[in-house]
Amino acid sequence: MERQKWIAGPISLCMVYHMPQGIRDTTLGEVTVVRLSPIPSNFTLKDHVYDMLKGAITEMDIYRQGADLRLDERSLAEQLGISRTPLREAIARLERDGLVLVVPRKGVYVQQKSLTEILEMIVAWAALESMAARLATERASDGEIASLRKIAAKYNDGTLDTRISEYSDDNIRFHQRILEISKCALLKELADGLFLHMHAVRLRAMSEGDRVRRSVVDHAEIIEAIESRDPDEAERRVREHTMRLHEHVRRTWTKLELNRIAAAEAAS
Repeated sequence: MERQKWIAGPISLCMVYHMPQGIRDTTLGEVTVVRLSPIPSNFTLKDHVYDMLKGAITEMDIYRQGADLRLDERSLAEQLGISRTPLREAIARLERDGLVLVVPRKGVYVQQKSLTEILEMIVAWAALESMAARLATERASDGEIASLRKIAAKYNDGTLDTRISEYSDDNIRFHQRILEISKCALLKELADGLFLHMHAVRLRAMSEGDRVRRSVVDHAEIIEAIESRDPDEAERRVREHTMRLHEHVRRTWTKLELNRIAAAEAAS
């Protein structure tokens, strides 16, 4: 089943596969639609457009097989009811951030990382989040730690197999929460810089093999270590959990780089 993520609001951002205008790829399924909130009048327009586009891209499954996605600039401007100028300013900023690629006379494409870059990001995330878990054992309140168990407890009723999409969202929330309760602002800021691609990597990986059930078990062990206020164990559990993702991606995403190169050649 195709996964769609909706952000409340009546305006939609269409991310379409790289194909000639007016043609739908029936092999890959329906065009992905992400909803955006309308722009409040008290915001700086170009900054808010940037935030909206970045938020929408974050929710995309950009590492799904064949999901080299194109942003339709004309459609975006029409849907948002704005001129091309603030839209292009926001896109230029996204390009500087490495989130999109602007190809002259071709369009704007959501940027994928190479397999090597993805593996390096996972290692960096493992280092950041494992330290966050260590700090959480020392700094987090009992209530803050309990919030981790609350997220995990939603899937103890035997309905996990029918709630994969919901679990994928809560999986991301679980890892973000560990960073939050570490109460180290710089750790979270550094992790946020990796978030867009880590979100997309976890989103795809969650549907592969038995990773969902393995994730549930790992989360329970992480929570127990943090509840026990055992910094060494909490750090180890989180690091091993994330490095299992690293090993899974290394072994099974061998076609990613070939697909990325082919998509880049098609766009050039």
